[in-house]
Parts: sequence; C-alpha cells; structure tokens
Amino acid sequence: MSDIIRSHGFTNESLDWDAWLDVVELDKATPEQVTVLEESHPKAKTSDYYLFLVHQPEILRQRSAAFNAIMYAPGGMPRAERELSTTVVSRINGCVYCASVHAQRFEQLAKRNDVIREVFDEPRTAGTTDREKAISQFSIALTEKPGDVRPEQLQALRDVGLTDAEILDLIHSIAIFAWANRLMLNLGEPVFPETASVA
Repeated sequence: MSDIIRSHGFTNESLDWDAWLDVVELDKATPEQVTVLEESHPKAKTSDYYLFLVHQPEILRQRSAAFNAIMYAPGGMPRAERELSTTVVSRINGCVYCASVHAQRFEQLAKRNDVIREVFDEPRTAGTTDREKAISQFSIALTEKPGDVRPEQLQALRDVGLTDAEILDLIHSIAIFAWANRLMLNLGEPVFPETASVA
C-alpha cells in the first residue's frame, strides 16, 4: 500500500470491524451458511460483517451477487472509478470502515492515492481531473438527494467523457453504498490498528 492517510477521522489503513450483535460461530454454521460464506468473499469466514449477515444466508447470497455484479463486472466504468465513487459516498455518509476498504481498492487499481487524500480532506472539491471531479460531485449529489437528480447533472458526466453505460455503473455503485454504509454504521463499528491515531 502507498503512504498512510489519516484525515478527518478517515484512513486508508486496513481496519477491522466488530459487530454489536451476535455473529454466527463458524463451527456451528449450517452447511448452507458455510456455502454462502464461501461464495461471498475469500475472508468471509473470519469477518464479523459476513458472519453477522449469514444469519440470513439467502439474503447474503443475493447481496453478494448484486455487489459483485456492480463492483466487479467487466466493461463499463473502470473499476478504479467505481472504487473512487464508493469512497466518496462512504466519506459523505461517515462510514469510516467502507471508506478505508474502497480507498485501498482504488489505490491498488490506480497505483496512486492523491485523489483519496482529497476525498478525505474535502470531498466536495476532490478530483485530480475534470472527470474525477464530476464523478465525485455526482456521487455526493446522488447520496445527499437521491430523488433530485437533474438532467444537467447527467450532462456534466457526459461532458467529461462518461458514456451512458458508465453513468449506469456509477449510479449502481452509489446506490449499493447508500445501503451498505447504513448497514455498517448501524450494526457495528470500525476497529483501528492499536498504533493508529487518526487526525
């Protein structure tokens, strides 16, 4: 990973997450629960997030299928830009854990973190290019007022080169984090490394 960023309570460091409610104990999980965990994520069997959601295995299965299709499907919007958008949404919603995860994903894909520093410092002006600025601003607008998207906001995305397919990917990325952030914020809390002191 690149240099560590700590700003306004957010970080690009790897964090843990502790559920406030009971999680499924892996040695007591049903075969269906184990199967769904294995389908969901390589670290699902050790993650409080997945071990909590797998109380309802079919809901977790559907969630994971939707998430993976939105964030990892080939074609359309570049994956790094999807990760940038979800980092912006998480910053606006105050979800420290999701912001850290997706900041890291952006850095892995884009091989830089300059825009992540900007998102953590002040998301409303973040972006190292006109395209990044448009993505960030639209992510904020749709997060804060999802029922008030105007044609000129979509045109601003087209003006910096986004195709309609990329705009659809962007909308999906923002929308799933409207759900994911609220889930994380209401069911548990991020756990910082013992040595971390987030500014």
